Amino acid sequence: MSEPSTDGIDKRREALGQWAGRALRAGDAVPLQNLAGDAGFRRYFRTVTEPRLIAVDSPPERTNPARFVAVADYLRRHGIHTPMVAEADVEHGFMLLEDLGDQQLLGLLGDDSVEGLYAEVLSELLCLQQIPPADDLFPPYSRELLLAEMRILPEWLAQRLLGYEPGDADTQLLEHTFGLLLDSAAEQPQVLVHRDYHSRNLMIRDGERPGVVDFQDAVWGPVTYDLASLLRDCYIRWPRERVERWALAYAATAEAAGVLQPVAPATFLRWFDWMGLQRHIKVLGLFPRLYLRDGKRGYLPNLPLVIRYALEVADRYPELKPFSDWFRAELLPLAECQDWYRDYRGAGEYREQP
Repeated sequence: MSEPSTDGIDKRREALGQWAGRALRAGDAVPLQNLAGDAGFRRYFRTVTEPRLIAVDSPPERTNPARFVAVADYLRRHGIHTPMVAEADVEHGFMLLEDLGDQQLLGLLGDDSVEGLYAEVLSELLCLQQIPPADDLFPPYSRELLLAEMRILPEWLAQRLLGYEPGDADTQLLEHTFGLLLDSAAEQPQVLVHRDYHSRNLMIRDGERPGVVDFQDAVWGPVTYDLASLLRDCYIRWPRERVERWALAYAATAEAAGVLQPVAPATFLRWFDWMGLQRHIKVLGLFPRLYLRDGKRGYLPNLPLVIRYALEVADRYPELKPFSDWFRAELLPLAECQDWYRDYRGAGEYREQP
């Protein structure tokens, strides 16, 4: 699918402002202020109105605005603080949402604040995982989908970004590794999965529950997926011992809530590690794709941290060690020549955050 022209984007912004003016009975088009977008095709603006709202351009041919509205409503009805949809024109892909502010969890995290903040967002995650399934609203996080995500790595990181052409032996090793991770995912209890539950998608305001955004791709899948997204966040890193303590504490809480049947700590940590590796393999391909296909270069500097996660986890399990050995031998020397690269071994420490 070809990229929209600049003229087309400008016309959609103009049309969005005009539609917002009609929806709010403002008489004229509502002025819009640019906001940083997510990794998808939606664009976000803040309205110059009182109260402020978030105007969303969600092109129907690239996104599914009707699903966004349905998922937002379902999660809100079950207690999750997603932005309320004030108005929506799903045919044209225009929405007006509650403004949850600009304070991402990421900007508040520090060594002294993380315990309390993570307690809040882990409590919210438990609420999310207690939500019952809805007919046809949350598709399964199927083996096919999880596999397709991991196959982004050899195409977009290896071939397109680094110029490495995987041979038959490479492909065989990767597919074997992917199979192990898929088997581990299938072993786990299945719950509602946000699919991108991390510090840039959790909004913090005093006196309110954390706001949850970027939820439109939610699925029914493995219980450790969102936990790994949060505790092994692609934008900030905490010591392994601390992360494992948080993970096991969450497992105990989930057991008490009936989300999780009793499971041995070693089993839960393996589920958590291997699910996180599946996600990080996906992200190692996704960030280059966002740059090369969509022109979003800002994700590349986060790749060293994702490399660190992937190699640290794979190194700890004999079944996965061939993957980390392959990555170090074949891809890491090519990555080290890239202008975005920095030594992955020190990437992501919280002190690096502004």
